[in-house]
Amino acid sequence: MAIEIKQPTLGVIVGNRNFFPSHLCETGRATVLRVLEEEGIKAIALGPEETTYGSVESLSDAQKCADLFRKHRDEIDGVLVTLPNFGDERAIANTLRWSELGVPVLVQAFPDEPTLMNLANRRDSFCGKMSACNNLKQYGIKFSLTTSHCSDPEGEGFRQDLRRFVAVCRVVGGLKHARLGVIGIRPTAFNTVRFSEKLFERSGISVDTLDLSEVYGRIAKLGNDAAPVKAKLDQIKAYVSTERTPAEALMKMAKFGAVVDDWMAQNNLIASAVQCWTSLEEFYGIVPCTLMSIMSNGLMPSACESDIAGTVAMLALALASGKPSAIVDWNNNYGDDPDKAVIFHCSNYPKDVLVDPGNAIRPDDIPVIDFQDIIAGTVGQANTYGAIQARVKADPFTYLRVSTDDFTGNIVAYVGQGEVTNDPLKTFGGYGVVRVPNMQKLLAYICENGFEHHVAMNLSQTADAVSEALDHYLGWPTYYHEPESGSRQLKLGRLQVKVSW
Repeated sequence: MAIEIKQPTLGVIVGNRNFFPSHLCETGRATVLRVLEEEGIKAIALGPEETTYGSVESLSDAQKCADLFRKHRDEIDGVLVTLPNFGDERAIANTLRWSELGVPVLVQAFPDEPTLMNLANRRDSFCGKMSACNNLKQYGIKFSLTTSHCSDPEGEGFRQDLRRFVAVCRVVGGLKHARLGVIGIRPTAFNTVRFSEKLFERSGISVDTLDLSEVYGRIAKLGNDAAPVKAKLDQIKAYVSTERTPAEALMKMAKFGAVVDDWMAQNNLIASAVQCWTSLEEFYGIVPCTLMSIMSNGLMPSACESDIAGTVAMLALALASGKPSAIVDWNNNYGDDPDKAVIFHCSNYPKDVLVDPGNAIRPDDIPVIDFQDIIAGTVGQANTYGAIQARVKADPFTYLRVSTDDFTGNIVAYVGQGEVTNDPLKTFGGYGVVRVPNMQKLLAYICENGFEHHVAMNLSQTADAVSEALDHYLGWPTYYHEPESGSRQLKLGRLQVKVSW
C-alpha cells in the first residue's frame, strides 16, 4: 500500500465584510479559484447562489460553509482563507470551528493598489488579516501564513506558498493515521534506534510487528514456482543490474520480498523498518537491502536496522515531495571542508536517488546488486548478497531526523537543506558527498541533543513544508537548521520568528 499522491483538495473561505466593497469578493473569488485550478488543486467553496458572491460574512454564511466542508471532510486536505476585502473575522473562525476538519489552514490577503484607495475599491485586507488571525488564535485554530503579508494570488510568490502549503497538508494528513511495520527486532548493537511506540501512537502512527521466525516459516511454505515469488523475482531482475548476484540469492530475495509484501498488504501498512543484520545473513543467507530499496522507490519507505523513527522521517519527506526517500548515515568527514560530509549505507537506497548509468563519472558509481562488504567479513560473502552499490546523484536535498524523546514525552526532529555534490570519492556501498551550510553547528546540535546517526534524505527542497507540518501542526518540537547569514529562525516557546537581513 504505497503513499497516494492524489490531487489536493482545499476548502476555500472567501472572507467578506459589507463595510467594504463586496464586489471585490466576486472578482477575488473568481481569481483564486482559477489559480487553484491552474495549480492542479480542487476547490470546495460556496457558490454565489448560496451567499453574497459565495463569500462568508454572517452567522448563517458560516454555518452554510461549515456544513459544506463537513459534507466533504474526507476529501478536504486543508483550507484556504482568502481576503479580497477586510473580511469578517468571526465568520471565518466560526466556519473553521463548526466544520471540525482539523486540517491545516492558510490565510491570504489581497494587496491594495495605491491608485485604487477610494471608497469603491479600497480593500483593507492588510488590516483584516491581522483580525482574522487574532480570532483564529483565540479559537485555538492553527494556521499558516503566506510569505508576504499581502500577496497577489496570480503572482509566483503566492503560487509557491500554495505548493508549500499543499506539501504541509500531505505531511500532516499522511502521518496522522499512518500504519507502519517492523520486521524483526532491533539489532542488539543499535541502542541508537530505540523508539517509543506509545509516543507515535499518541500522534496517530501505529506500529505492527512481524518476527523473523514467522518470516522464515512462511518462506518455507513457498515453492520456487509460486506466483508471488516469480513476480517478485521478475521485479528484482528488472530493477537494477543483477549480474553480480547468484541465482540462489536472487530466489531467496524473491521469497523474502513476497512474504513481506503479503504481510504489509494484509495489514494496510505503508512503510516499514527491517532487522537487516545479522540474523538474516546467518540463518537465511541474504541482506534485504534491494527489497527495501524497491519499496522505498515505490513510495513505501523502508529503513534498515529496525529504525522505525527513521521510517517516519522518510515518510514525511516522501509525502512532502512525492519522491522516494533514503535512510543514510552521517558517516565521514570530507577532507578538511567543515561544510561537507560523506553519507553512506550498505545500501538500501531507492534507485531514483542514485546516479543514472548514462551520467556516471566512473563505472563503480552505476547501481548494481552485490554482496555487502562489511558483514561479509563476519558471516561470509555468499550470505550477504542483496546490497545495492552505487553513488547518490548530485542534486539539492532535504534531510530530516525524527526521534522519540522519552524523557520529555515528545516526538522531536531536526530538518534542513543542502546539496549532494560531485566531489571525488572512491569507496563501496551506497555513498555520496554532501554540503550543508554551517554543518558544524548542525553536527553539534545532533550530538548535544542525542539524535541518532541515521538521517532521512530526499532529493527535493521541502524543509519549509516539513518543518511547518511537524512543529506547528503536529506539535513535534523541530529544529530548522538554516545558514547563519541571510536568515535565522528564533524559537520563543511555540512562537517562531524568522528574521532576515
